[in-house]
Amino acid sequence: EKRRIPNPVCKFEDAFKHHPDIMANIKKVGFEKPTPIQSQAWPIILQGFDLIGIAQTGTGKTLAYLMPGFIHLDSQPISREKRNGPGMLVLIPTRELALQVEAECLKYSYKGIKSICIYGGGDRKGQINTVTKGVDIVIATPGRLNDLQMNGFINLKSITYLVLDEADRMLDMGFEPQIMKILLDIRPDRQTVMTSATWPDGVRRLAKSYLKDPMIVYVGTLDLAAVNTVEQKIIVIPEEEKRAFTHHFVDTMKSDDKAIIFVGKKLTADDLSSDFGLQGIPVQSLHGNREQCDREQALDDFKKGKVRILIATDLASRGLDVHDITHVFNFDFPRNIEEYVHRVGRTGRSLPLTGIHQVNRFLFFLLKIIYFKEFLKKKRKKTYSYVSILSYILSIGLSCQSGLQECFFSRS
Repeated sequence: EKRRIPNPVCKFEDAFKHHPDIMANIKKVGFEKPTPIQSQAWPIILQGFDLIGIAQTGTGKTLAYLMPGFIHLDSQPISREKRNGPGMLVLIPTRELALQVEAECLKYSYKGIKSICIYGGGDRKGQINTVTKGVDIVIATPGRLNDLQMNGFINLKSITYLVLDEADRMLDMGFEPQIMKILLDIRPDRQTVMTSATWPDGVRRLAKSYLKDPMIVYVGTLDLAAVNTVEQKIIVIPEEEKRAFTHHFVDTMKSDDKAIIFVGKKLTADDLSSDFGLQGIPVQSLHGNREQCDREQALDDFKKGKVRILIATDLASRGLDVHDITHVFNFDFPRNIEEYVHRVGRTGRSLPLTGIHQVNRFLFFLLKIIYFKEFLKKKRKKTYSYVSILSYILSIGLSCQSGLQECFFSRS
């Protein structure tokens, strides 16, 4: 027998009219209506179903699982005070994303629910002390949580609401073994929510193994696509001119512009930062070799506008909650098309999700040619001139590309 699929909600009241504390927080923040993923996810989660939510970054996925999670915790037959451990777990790939989810928990505080953020590079002893005193929500990266779990510092058997956030990124980062160990300790009758920006085979396998007859909600398409609100520009330039062009790009930025410059290596991020610093241009850098306190300071400076340029590796390509980014500049091309999509999403999230125009598929045709060329190069097979292929495609397609997005290609 077919299950009845809950109707989407059009207003916050449709989902939370019986929860005045949540409604008060929503009104305080000033949201006018739910985003598409929230509109469809809330009624499904609130009815107790497992959910897979596929949507690009910047579409409101965090609140899509967080608000129902608060209600779930408060409505369990065993009160929070009598539980021997946390009731909700959010697994998330990076420290920065984990800290952002914790900030959302604090912003929408509900009935005294306590949360903790557990991540590698943080104060391990302090995290253990907080967990043992009692918390309701654990937001964690898989590596550090697995460490506390294996050493008996945290009880996961009390978890009844599990979120696998950015599941595709966690698998890309090699966290599947840790995730499997963590899930072995969580009770099988839990409710599970999985979010992902893409829907590759690895994520499908994870969903099939650990979710119970889930409903799938996707906003847009299951195919890979860049954020629709971004316009993209391709610039073909010799490798040796990249730095000079980057400086020219920064010099021509307007006073209210804010940009992320993506690079492929941590060393490149440091070198570019030093170059700009010597010229008296304030910038921050973000990559995995920086201390956690320095990474948090870099993000805070960028968010608050103390610096208008953030030079980053792909650590910053997903989920970072900075709303006024105007440009994304790809100094080095990403390793794969998926990372390109997530980089582009850093600027698309700052524009409204209304009045969306159709995605121009030309760019992805171009990307496939570039990656196919790299594949042939590795196989040492002869191929046509890269520049001649680019010149032809650009001559027929670039005229329809203009505007905010700076997409950078270097000639080999």
